[in-house]
Amino acid sequence: MSDFGKELLESAQEALDIAQGKAAPPKAVAAEAIDVAAIRKRLRLSQNKFAERFGLSVATVRDWEQKRRVPDRIAANLLRVIDHAPETVQRALEKAH
Repeated sequence: MSDFGKELLESAQEALDIAQGKAAPPKAVAAEAIDVAAIRKRLRLSQNKFAERFGLSVATVRDWEQKRRVPDRIAANLLRVIDHAPETVQRALEKAH
């Protein structure tokens, strides 16, 4: 059996043990929520200007703010950097174009 097959069987057994109460599930770590609207408002930008300045879709910014979608890990990290150093992000993006 391949290593992948063995790992798959071990994972299935672990899931079964958890479901049967024989093992505790691993600790879940919740990601810190990103308040996109607060970041944008601190920068005094409309959704359109925020999206334009940082290379984002206006629809995506709107969906994040209205909690219809959650930024993935990479987007959340970008938003954290924007929150702490917006000018740096803007300069980096300008150089990329």
